[in-house]
Amino acid sequence: MSAAEANERADAAARRLLNELAGRGPDGIWSAPGRVNLIGEHTDYNDGFVLPFAIDRRTYAAIGTRRDTRLRVASTHAPEVVEVDLDDLDRLFPAHSGTDVPEWAAYPLGVAWALRRQAGAAGAGADIAIASDVPVGAGLSSSAAIEGAVASALGEVWGLGLDRVALARAGRVAENDAVGAPTGIMDQMASMLGQPDAAVFLDCRSLETDIVELGLAAAGLELLVVDTRVAHAHSTGGYRERRAACERGAAAMGVTALRDLTVDDLPEVAARVDDETLRRVRHVVTENQRVLDTVRALRSDGPRAIGALLRASHASMRDDFEISVPELDAAVDAAIAAGAIGARMTGGGFGGAAIALVPREDAATAATDITRAFAASAFRPPHVFTVVPSAGAARDA
Repeated sequence: MSAAEANERADAAARRLLNELAGRGPDGIWSAPGRVNLIGEHTDYNDGFVLPFAIDRRTYAAIGTRRDTRLRVASTHAPEVVEVDLDDLDRLFPAHSGTDVPEWAAYPLGVAWALRRQAGAAGAGADIAIASDVPVGAGLSSSAAIEGAVASALGEVWGLGLDRVALARAGRVAENDAVGAPTGIMDQMASMLGQPDAAVFLDCRSLETDIVELGLAAAGLELLVVDTRVAHAHSTGGYRERRAACERGAAAMGVTALRDLTVDDLPEVAARVDDETLRRVRHVVTENQRVLDTVRALRSDGPRAIGALLRASHASMRDDFEISVPELDAAVDAAIAAGAIGARMTGGGFGGAAIALVPREDAATAATDITRAFAASAFRPPHVFTVVPSAGAARDA
């Protein structure tokens, strides 16, 4: 099934679910994409640089306004309907413990809470039905797609007048304070600001963005995603531990964030911190430089010039940040052996997906060889598919 067909199916599923929930059709449907991070992993919460792009896999939110203050959310991925009063959101968040609402519902409800807090007011209640074609737990930011779709929908029906960056901020607040995942803002910004055949070069400190043309099709390249089917969760300990190590390193160097360090500072870092903290810091510092080098290479020489940077990024995440897993390493190694220009894990790590930049004529062989490599290692079969850099959040109907 093509991405377009899968998106049409998700759109139709959201409409049906809203009709089951509210007994009528939607007042509108909004969608937002997942994202692939081309390069720049774990740099976002260190005030650094990232280069993600929106993908052609989307989450749909069908919304029906209500005359009362009840907010009801339903998802095709969950059996229950979760209902709260808008005035109760401040009781649920930010102290969400997982007992009052299921975790999946904390994403859309958290967005509503964040928007009310950010805008200072909100409209009436709403019924929201969610359906998605973004794989869950694959490192493609299915959570930001939910947040982007719901934030876009509520922002419009509540008449909040917020721009895309403000909506992205609301999504990050939901992720951090409602769900409890200590992530940066990269995912939400990519989902809101993505453009076709382009990546979003984001300065995570200033939130300044620049669109960088990728030119994959013109260069005869395809971007393969290898969903290892090893699920990860940002709200669990490994992610938190890496973030804490980065904060220790910044504190030891007397800087606000690791963004303020360069490769030339690493010998001094080594003299001030333990070996594990050094390796965590080294990954972030060198990854920031790789993002800048990738942007320059894309603009001067095109996408075929970035392979070595992608490979170096994966090695850094594997060896210094230690967030890869055997399935991700197998995917990267098999892709490169099959002719990929570059490959790396993408996302927060501890599972999820890898990406491979592959000449179009080698894409089918690469997908087959990756699947065979997984079988040879007795891993669960991966889901290998192509993604296309695509547009960000939008109203669809």
